[in-house]
Amino acid sequence: MTAPHGFSVSRYAPERGTLAKLTARDSVVRRLDWPILLSALALSFIGALLVWSATRGRTELNNGDPYYFLFRHALNTGIGVALMIGTIWLGHRTLRGAVPILYTLSIVLILAVLTPLGATINGAHAWIVVGGGFSLQPSEFVKITIILVMAMLLASKVDAGDQLHPDHRTVAKALTLAALPMGIVMLMPDLGSVMVMAVIVLGVLLASGASNRWVLGLIGAGIGGAVLVTALGMLDEYQINRFAAFANPDLDPSGVGYNTNQARIAIGSGGLLGAGLFKGSQTTGQFVPEQQTDFVFTVAGEELGFVGAGLILVLLGVVLWRACRIARETTELYGTVVAAGIIAWFAFQSFENIGMTLGIMPVAGLPLPFVSYGGSSMFAVWVAIGLLQSIRVQRPMTA
Repeated sequence: MTAPHGFSVSRYAPERGTLAKLTARDSVVRRLDWPILLSALALSFIGALLVWSATRGRTELNNGDPYYFLFRHALNTGIGVALMIGTIWLGHRTLRGAVPILYTLSIVLILAVLTPLGATINGAHAWIVVGGGFSLQPSEFVKITIILVMAMLLASKVDAGDQLHPDHRTVAKALTLAALPMGIVMLMPDLGSVMVMAVIVLGVLLASGASNRWVLGLIGAGIGGAVLVTALGMLDEYQINRFAAFANPDLDPSGVGYNTNQARIAIGSGGLLGAGLFKGSQTTGQFVPEQQTDFVFTVAGEELGFVGAGLILVLLGVVLWRACRIARETTELYGTVVAAGIIAWFAFQSFENIGMTLGIMPVAGLPLPFVSYGGSSMFAVWVAIGLLQSIRVQRPMTA
């Protein structure tokens, strides 16, 4: 009797007390996936330099302090790494038991955005302003919650050895729980985050071994939902204009198409080696809007050139490669599904962010993982790295 992907059911049998069995020779530190950790740290370091370059001359943003965003980005990274360590310490299996609490908290937070506590930033009413200049984007953490709640449901009976793959009732329940927060986020409207969540759901279903009919049905529902949302006028005008500019880049080059056109000019002017850090004319001239967040890749393209931008792609590729290896080598379906959801998240969001700067994807307001400035995004991606590391650390030890 075989489980999804050709593994025996025993492959997914939970291993209890793995961390307690670790010896000094086989410590947690030794079992960490160092390539994925070092690559994520390198991306955050490069991101700090790019954010610094994009903001050091923006006095209207940094209040006259050229190091303001550099320090904030470094602080966000430090907090993110601390969250990763905390996630590893708790363990993904411990968090599995806390999923109902995390899910409820996520729903409360995204509902709070729709109340007077919510704030509109860059056209999206998706933030909660905490005070002291700090803001929180709950939809970033909803991505993690969706991964965990779906993994918990889809893997429960398979990991227990009762089933070879999730049954239809379990899949329907998992999709319902994922649809609730996605629907609330859509009301903000935060279309970019919903797109990422939809890809996460698809990746989770594929990894869980669910029937292909569910996957095809989900794709069909996504297409139908997009048509329905447009027909009901649920999208804001600026979102519709972004898709129009993507379909026709020459539609309004000084208006809705301005961001993409300036981004392509910046990247194209970098050549092979770039103009040099802090020396990009498009960046110093502040021609590209939101360059420290959504369009941070343009700084790399202009100032570090094809080589520097290519390095970012290589590092992101290493993160995805190692995450795929963790998903393949884990001993339980729950770990496989969690890792697959993170892979789908990182892969699509990176492709969308870089793609929109090149004009091959519509502008969707999504940050580049580890590189773009933003606390909520940075915290969420480092928690995801913590989950991946926990899955690797808690693998059964060989004799």
